[in-house]
Amino acid sequence: MKNIVANTLKVGVAALFLVAATGCVTTEQLNAVKATADKGVQDAAAAKAAADSAAAAAAAARTAADGAQNAANRALTAAQASQACCDATNEKIDRMFKQTQSK
Repeated sequence: MKNIVANTLKVGVAALFLVAATGCVTTEQLNAVKATADKGVQDAAAAKAAADSAAAAAAAARTAADGAQNAANRALTAAQASQACCDATNEKIDRMFKQTQSK
C-alpha cells in the first residue's frame, strides 16, 4: 500500500518537474498532475480498505479456529473419560471372570 502511494507521488512529482523544466506550466498540465495525485490517493484508499477487510476476515477466521479448537479439546476430554470408564469396566469383568474360574 505504501509503495502504491509512494510510486504515484513520485510519478506526480516527476511529471511536475518535467513540465516545470520545459517551460511554462499550463492549467492542463497541472490538472494532469493533480489527476495523477488524486488517482494515487484513491488507490491508497482502496488498498487500505482491502487490507482492513482482509484483517477483519483473518480475525473472524481466528475466532472460528479458536472455537473449533475448544470443541476439539472438549471432545478429547470426553473421549478420554469414556475410555477410562471402558477400561475400568473391562477390568471389573476380568476380575469377575477370574473369580468364577477360581471357584
